Amino acid sequence: MALFSRRIRERRPAAYLTHEAWLGDFRFYIDERVLVPRSFIADLLREDLAPWIPDRGGIRTALDLCTGSGCLAILLAHAFPHARIDAVDISPGALAVARINVREYRMSGRIRLAQSDMFSALRGKHYDLIISNPPYVRPAVMRRLPPEYRAEPVVALAGGADGLDLVRLMVRTARRYLNPGGLLVVEVGHNRRRVERAYPGVAFTWPETSGGADCVFLLSREQLPRPNQLGNRAVASGNARRRGRDGTSGRA
Repeated sequence: MALFSRRIRERRPAAYLTHEAWLGDFRFYIDERVLVPRSFIADLLREDLAPWIPDRGGIRTALDLCTGSGCLAILLAHAFPHARIDAVDISPGALAVARINVREYRMSGRIRLAQSDMFSALRGKHYDLIISNPPYVRPAVMRRLPPEYRAEPVVALAGGADGLDLVRLMVRTARRYLNPGGLLVVEVGHNRRRVERAYPGVAFTWPETSGGADCVFLLSREQLPRPNQLGNRAVASGNARRRGRDGTSGRA
């Protein structure tokens, strides 16, 4: 009853009060350093990303960008049993929570946690699969969020002026970190129209999830535009972020 009282009075997410949250069949330790686990990418991982990955045994290296609590990295490890996974986040606090969950699932031998401002600490690395559930909330939406969402880390929610700052960086940069035939999977909320307006020449695939067909996009390495194919508008918008997101230095 004390927990019920706090939930009502403080308007804090229940997961922060119980330090427990579930994503599908998987239980995770949670506290205020990370988002409460929720991702439409989890819907796709339940099906091992079929049919876009026809052979789950062929995934040997994978990356979870903006890992937060580590929940998607752990789902990745279960979906692709032969894969070694890098799970990175800019937040030391988030990585401390992820470490608890990785240890709980006895995945320390397969999941490597690292602090990284997106790709900045991953130079020279290449992956068969990259997934990301990045911050993608616009300022106007941030201002309207109820108290429960405002209790979550702002750095894990706010995605810049149009919500696409980190999405632009991934579209611009991920190609150099993917092996031939590799796949990029990114959650963008319900921002499909904004993404397609930003990249009208890119052939995004939008799989159906529990949130609809506008929440997650897939691009193979070969579908990702080369830097010289990006329009000035997309490049300029992406450069509005601080420089380090490309793999130099800096922090969002």
